[in-house]
Amino acid sequence: MDVVTIGETMVLFTPEAEGPLRYSQQFSKRYGGAESNVAIGLSRLGHQAGWISKVGNDEFGKGMLSFIRGEGVDVRTVQLTDEAPTGMYFKEHKREGVINIYYYRKGSAASRMTKEDLDKDYIGQAKYLHITGITPALSESCRETVYEAIKIAKERNVKVVFDPNLRKKLWEEDLAREVLLKIASEADIILPGVEEGQFIFGVDEPEEIGKRFLQLGASIVVLKIGAEGAIYFTENETRKVSGIPVKHVVDPVGAGDGFAAGFLSGMIDDLPLEQAVKRANAVGAHVTMVKGDVEGLPDRFEIDQILSNNENDVIR
Repeated sequence: MDVVTIGETMVLFTPEAEGPLRYSQQFSKRYGGAESNVAIGLSRLGHQAGWISKVGNDEFGKGMLSFIRGEGVDVRTVQLTDEAPTGMYFKEHKREGVINIYYYRKGSAASRMTKEDLDKDYIGQAKYLHITGITPALSESCRETVYEAIKIAKERNVKVVFDPNLRKKLWEEDLAREVLLKIASEADIILPGVEEGQFIFGVDEPEEIGKRFLQLGASIVVLKIGAEGAIYFTENETRKVSGIPVKHVVDPVGAGDGFAAGFLSGMIDDLPLEQAVKRANAVGAHVTMVKGDVEGLPDRFEIDQILSNNENDVIR
């Protein structure tokens, strides 16, 4: 296994028309969750990815497992439970460029994950363990599960990759800051956005944010700076890698997950760090052109086409 990730995936309902959600009559049904998005992105790029989670033993949970398995992701450790339902959320396209997310996940099956659910050998045979800041926000037992997964990874020499993926709606800010700092201090690679850096450290300058994360002990920090691309930081080097312009952004949700998948793909392929970040930028840009969390994730042929073009070309 190249990457194992752990977290909640939910049923996603998106209105067929723009406008306030209260006026919507028809919805499309998809599936979305940061960790499974990353796993699917890696699978499409030709890598072996596994997803650890818990879903309701209901039609949504069964459909989700079928979908994610169909995308080539290993789901053998995902548990079905009768004790709680599969979570769901709604994505409101209120008007051009304005998207709101409404979660219905409190008490969901995934929020009941425990550290006893983890298979040490399953985590131990991966090259990377991918963690986000969403999973520890779901419940105390999920936090303990994440801490235990990191402990197992370190015991088995599996590199820990952490995307803070801040979700302020899910928990109290002081606790969020404390937990995100704790996980970041255990990570080998950190993939924050500027917003997370501002939240955790109270500073605005990208270079300072990157250095602060690096000082926590990570060997690599890749700071996402939106359409401008990303800046990577190591002990010996800091470099900005320009983003790939997109003429029309359809749906930005999931772009960060695509970025993580692209970066991990580059690391698995032993690309130079700058090239891995370029791949991450390209995957993230591609995701924004399609509605849905995973529908815009490219395969290897598509991403090679993007990267073979002039870096100033616009994705249309």
